[in-house]
Amino acid sequence: MDMPVNLPEVIAEVIAACERYEDALVHNKVEVLDELFWQSPHTLRYGATENLYGYDEIQAFRAARPSQGLAREVLRTVITSYGRDFATANLEFRREGSTRTGRQSQTWMRTAQGWRVVAAHVSLLG
Repeated sequence: MDMPVNLPEVIAEVIAACERYEDALVHNKVEVLDELFWQSPHTLRYGATENLYGYDEIQAFRAARPSQGLAREVLRTVITSYGRDFATANLEFRREGSTRTGRQSQTWMRTAQGWRVVAAHVSLLG
């Protein structure tokens, strides 16, 4: 099976979705963050301090998360698309006031509602 990688139009769509996610994250737009995760029990998010299984757990975490200290600088982003409906987005970041580098990985899938995160992982380097 020959699958096209990094089709320019798909990359542009995923970049737009990722930029929307980043804006929602640093400005605590919980409703947008909720929208951008696939509403499924199969969705998961491994955070720096939590493991969340299913959309409901992710949504509950977002609702309870403190809204302070969310500003961050994105240091590097790598987006790769596979075909027209699947992509990964990986970035390195640094929280404002911190010297630690964080990493965020997201798996994006095109759905009838648009691009949605189906799996995510956030971690900090020691």
